[in-house]
Amino acid sequence: MIAGLIFLLIVSSFILIKSADMVVVAIRRIAKETHAGVFVVSSIILAISTSFPELFIGITSALEKESELALGVVLGSNIANIALIGALAAFIIGKVNINSNYIRRDVVIAFIAGLLPFLLVMFDKDLTRIDGLILITTYLAYATGFFKHRYEQIGREHKEEGFFYRFFRKVRNIESIKSRELGRFFLGISLLLFSADAIVKLSKSLAVYANIDVFIIGLIILAIGTSLPEFAFSLRSLEDDQPSMFLGNILGSVIANSTLIVGISVFIFPLENIVFSEYLVAVITFTITFIVFWFFIKTKHMLMRWEAGFLILIYVTFLVLEFS
Repeated sequence: MIAGLIFLLIVSSFILIKSADMVVVAIRRIAKETHAGVFVVSSIILAISTSFPELFIGITSALEKESELALGVVLGSNIANIALIGALAAFIIGKVNINSNYIRRDVVIAFIAGLLPFLLVMFDKDLTRIDGLILITTYLAYATGFFKHRYEQIGREHKEEGFFYRFFRKVRNIESIKSRELGRFFLGISLLLFSADAIVKLSKSLAVYANIDVFIIGLIILAIGTSLPEFAFSLRSLEDDQPSMFLGNILGSVIANSTLIVGISVFIFPLENIVFSEYLVAVITFTITFIVFWFFIKTKHMLMRWEAGFLILIYVTFLVLEFS
């Protein structure tokens, strides 16, 4: 029974990832076809596209009153993004050259963002709707700061004709968009919701049969599955000799996961009387992993294969501690 549930979780995770990719492709093509709202529709959404699986699991788990599952997925994904996904991609490539000065700000933001939900938990042992709003607005503050120059550029481009006027005028001509792209978009959203809901229900069943907390399932099994888009993106970035994209993707995912996704989840269904000790090993692992990762890329402006292997070893140790 347990093996069957794990198999169904793997299948559902595969559907979740493929449907997320379908939605992203549709959004990109629709934005390109309309020639309007390209930044608003595309840039922000595509910036969190690799976190779509975590986002939809967060929403559906909250609707099922299982926000703890979303918290586990987010924390587990943050650890996996650095110590497994990013490290494995770097290990395969061999050596990654990184200009640490370029990403210094985002490193600090990602570290604080990764710990922010648990700092809020330590404050009053709850994650309330107010906490959810704090996390969501934190992400918006980051996003608007990150895209500040692009906003200014949009203002100049649409100086003579209002941006929203142009956008809605293009929307009225939506028939120019190929119907298959709209179909791809809505089918992808439908599959995202279906697979995410199936994952939540299967996780609850697996927790019962395996006699483990649903948080652990999210922390380990689902976190690895939902992090696969990050692995594909990271590997492709390194193969294309784009280390800044590799690092930006990892840090951006950590920020989006910890602020936007947790924020939306607990805003829908708050968590009360959280026992922080249950999260302690994972929080400490994230902290150690992040510091070690930053030390490696800061000292030599590169990530060597043995250093990537060391990060993977930290992740394996984390798995042993969680299941021991």
